[in-house]
Amino acid sequence: MIKKISNSPDLFSGNIFIFHAFDIGDSISLEGIKKAQLLLSPPQTIPKYFKNYHTPLSVELPHPHSTSKCISVNLHHFGAVGLVYQVPFQDTLENLRKELSDVDNEYQEQSISDLKALYKKIKPHIFQPNFFHHKTSYIVVQVDPSPKMKDIDQITQNYGNIIASMLRLEDVQLSDEQKDEILDNNIGYYRKDLVLIDTECAFVYDAEYHELLNFFEFANLQQLELQYFDNLLEKQLNTFYEKRGPSIPLKSYLPFVGLKNDPISELDKLRVDISVITERLENSIKITGEAYYTELYAHLIDKLNLLGWQESIERKLSVLRDIKTVYNDKINTFREHMLETLIIILIFIELMVGIFK
Repeated sequence: MIKKISNSPDLFSGNIFIFHAFDIGDSISLEGIKKAQLLLSPPQTIPKYFKNYHTPLSVELPHPHSTSKCISVNLHHFGAVGLVYQVPFQDTLENLRKELSDVDNEYQEQSISDLKALYKKIKPHIFQPNFFHHKTSYIVVQVDPSPKMKDIDQITQNYGNIIASMLRLEDVQLSDEQKDEILDNNIGYYRKDLVLIDTECAFVYDAEYHELLNFFEFANLQQLELQYFDNLLEKQLNTFYEKRGPSIPLKSYLPFVGLKNDPISELDKLRVDISVITERLENSIKITGEAYYTELYAHLIDKLNLLGWQESIERKLSVLRDIKTVYNDKINTFREHMLETLIIILIFIELMVGIFK
């Protein structure tokens, strides 16, 4: 817990929430982990805004572990793990700004250590395990409302510079343009509520914040999967750009055989897998009629550039579709030539038989 003695009257209390997401394999058998009873599974409450086909398995870290700050561990069937840490504080916002980067670095290391212990435990139930492909993280600074602050204008006027630089994980004051850009994009439900969302960190001035955390965790998970798939497609495309594309086996040219496990079919399978997972992630939230949560989630999509990552994936999938079409055309052309050659040979054999008779 961050707690300091200060003579300043501007003491605030709250929590730093740090969300980590890791991709550790192609898929995780949640049922296998349940049946094996490898980990303790606390009672799980599914947020009403999330559809049930995206239900993760909530577990505890393997005992013994070195941290009590990890409040949530979620395993997702598509190979992702989410860890959430809660660090209480009571201090001035200025001191909090100075220490936020150190706290973030500490729990970056702690999350990898905790994931390693978890990974060893569940590895037999991971398909194509890898520690770890990719990771993303996000910070939410939640501050309890102060009786001294009557509305958000008072907060932004008194502490706007500190909050803006805190969201950029800087300990010096930002330019007025940067500060205004951050503070102008504020949202809130009640008059005294304030939520500011940036690319790496968010500031939540609200005592009723618990439901909001689900959206931050989910958006961080979305970013993980989109970046992972984008990186995977980039590697696939680089093999073609560098003229190291997969060679087509000879059996692929034969009718009715050879099309099951060739490189082109693998690209097609990859395209389908990515499309299914990204589509499910995109449609996992149902917040129709909830204007506040809709606005909050729209800000997260914008600041985490989720639409940009989706567009990048779609462009690369389009290129892969073109590559698949070229390779299929090559195979079909070769097959046509093969059939034409066989027909010519058969006609020649029939002609020779007729001549000799």
